[in-house]
Amino acid sequence: MEKISLKPAKIFEFFEEICQIPRPSKREERIVEYLVDFGHRHGLETQKDQAGNVIIRKPATPGREGQPTLVLQSHVDMVCEKNADTQHDFLRDPIETYVDGEWLRAKGTTLGADNGIGVATELAVLTDDTLQHGPIECLFTVDEETGLTGAFALKPGFIRGSILLNLDSEDEGEIFIGCAGGVDVVGDIYYNKVSVPADYFTVSVTVKSLQGGHSGDDIHRGRANAVKLLTRFLSLAMKRYDIRLCHIDGGNLRNAIAREATAVIALPERDKHALRTDLNVFASEVEEEYSVTEKKMQWIMESEKAADSAIAPADARRIVQTLYALPHGVFAMSQDIEGLVETSSNVASAKMITTDDGRAAVRIATSVRSSILSARQNLAQMTETVFELGGAEVHTSDGYPGWKPNPQSPILDVAVKTYQELFGQTPAVKAIHAGLECGLFLDKNPGLDMISFGPTLRGVHSPDERMHIPSVDRFWRHLVAILEYKF
Repeated sequence: MEKISLKPAKIFEFFEEICQIPRPSKREERIVEYLVDFGHRHGLETQKDQAGNVIIRKPATPGREGQPTLVLQSHVDMVCEKNADTQHDFLRDPIETYVDGEWLRAKGTTLGADNGIGVATELAVLTDDTLQHGPIECLFTVDEETGLTGAFALKPGFIRGSILLNLDSEDEGEIFIGCAGGVDVVGDIYYNKVSVPADYFTVSVTVKSLQGGHSGDDIHRGRANAVKLLTRFLSLAMKRYDIRLCHIDGGNLRNAIAREATAVIALPERDKHALRTDLNVFASEVEEEYSVTEKKMQWIMESEKAADSAIAPADARRIVQTLYALPHGVFAMSQDIEGLVETSSNVASAKMITTDDGRAAVRIATSVRSSILSARQNLAQMTETVFELGGAEVHTSDGYPGWKPNPQSPILDVAVKTYQELFGQTPAVKAIHAGLECGLFLDKNPGLDMISFGPTLRGVHSPDERMHIPSVDRFWRHLVAILEYKF
């Protein structure tokens, strides 16, 4: 990584260190070990709980001991997505970063600035002896991206501060005071296998190179979902031809919009040219539909080795029809905050699995979000109903709470005032449709006063993830001003 033009230098140095440490969700043991060792090496009080969450405490500078304790919080795990043609092992390989103008990017993978830049910033705070501040607690949570299990597992008393600064939002100049809650709804559709007729021709159909993105932050941007597009085509094709569905795979993470999806199908030899013509027409139509948001969309049909078996036709229809019918995208906009998505759903992935009892199934994962609990429950129940109509076995998670905005927040007043003094402009105060851990922190610590802010990130949860370098310096200066504020 080019360091010469990156400032604050200490933050980018720590970020580069973090990029060398594999840290997929649920596999954060190496970054946790790094943080515990970091705290001990710097002579700071350091604790790790049973879940793997780490807290490092830095005492107040002389004369500031009476100030309230501020908690700085980031999550240590990252979304691991890569382009299909990128060779990368997220359990072993470092993230390779490079500078692209004013942006920091990764080579073919997610960058991990969500939320590695928050972690790096906290480490910079812990090692900067020039700052004047009250008592500080730096909280690092695990597994935010795939269930917020670290935040769920926090025990009372692990954090002692009354003010929390979450460093996990993605628009510098904006301060967030609320977020959506969410729930995952997963359906397993079991199927039987049948032999493929000997005279059938096997092909793969793939849609790829979509933008994808965060299923909360980007759900309103009109981007295509690869799983939904592929099953839309399969649904049409199944009505015209005697198709056998041999394999289907699309999407990966519950909180990422699917960028790629592939199906392997078999059909009578006489129909293969007609199917290709249909795909060309369909691709042209959807490329026109998404001409603004999906300029790189690709549809590929390739011959494959003759398949021996396929999903039984009746089961295949249930799978495709269920995927086609599942709600995806914005369901309702907020009636209180203009431009804020209130309720949405993401059809995240479709994967062929073998269950513990040896049965074959297609597992379909969806994620439902809303800032209103009853609306979230309604859309989750609607999703469950579609699954049930398709004969799926449905599993719904307990979900996580939203964070209700508090416009009278004292720390919000401080954050707005310091930003105005630094930059001569007023930051935007918003709620966010993405899920943050703040709702869980507030649930466990009802008196906690919180805000969320961070540097500018784009394309998170996809290989297009990038961080705006100048915004990191502004974010740091703002954070320092809040830390040095005399409460």
